[in-house]
Amino acid sequence: MREVLNEKQLALCENSKWDFSGLKALFLNCTLKKTPELSHTDGLIDISKAIFEKNDVAVEVIRPIDWEIATGVYPNMENHGWKKDEWPLLYEKVMQSDILVITSPIWLGEKSSICNKTIERLYGNSSILNKEGQYAYYGKTGGCLITGNEDGAKHCAMNILYSLQHLGFVIPPQADAAWLGEVGPGPSYLDPESGGPENDFTNRNTTFMTWNLMHMAYMLKSVKGIPAHGNQRSAWDAGCRFDYPNPDYR
Repeated sequence: MREVLNEKQLALCENSKWDFSGLKALFLNCTLKKTPELSHTDGLIDISKAIFEKNDVAVEVIRPIDWEIATGVYPNMENHGWKKDEWPLLYEKVMQSDILVITSPIWLGEKSSICNKTIERLYGNSSILNKEGQYAYYGKTGGCLITGNEDGAKHCAMNILYSLQHLGFVIPPQADAAWLGEVGPGPSYLDPESGGPENDFTNRNTTFMTWNLMHMAYMLKSVKGIPAHGNQRSAWDAGCRFDYPNPDYR
């Protein structure tokens, strides 16, 4: 495997004083290309993945398009008319991870259709509660990576990161990075002479995102997630209003 990290990125890994070895990261590459077709988004993932692995974070990269994922917003669409739905298996991988990075190419200024479906299915599981009565994704950290040959990187990142935090993920500072080639039919990220892998701005942002994801996930795991007070769906449904007087109490 080619060395994807530059001298600055390698130095940061070698000089780290943190132990991230208990963390797990999952990349969902929402490319429209099935494995093993070349995904330029994979090229950007490789940088973040290499930083994770240099810090002993367990990493898995999955292309949702390789899976038979039904359309819908229920946890298992086989209960709603679909013959096969592999989303429940993918959801288990999300739940086993501390860090989720959703990545997408840009098409017509938007994230890919597969990315949209993936977020819809994450949303379909968001009402599931953890043992503390909080929503399922509490205590997990989220980020995103975007590639493309047209404008829209910040637009896609805003949409993805908003969706993740709305579902319960914690978003650390600067939790997104992107590479945009020349507008039009120019070279893509991994094409020869694209300049993508050498782009200092993209490398810096990808590095910052990856380290911030590790720091945030480490902090959350150290304190066993978000404190369960004022955010428990089960307690709210039972009538608890936390620090406010119960309106039914007389």
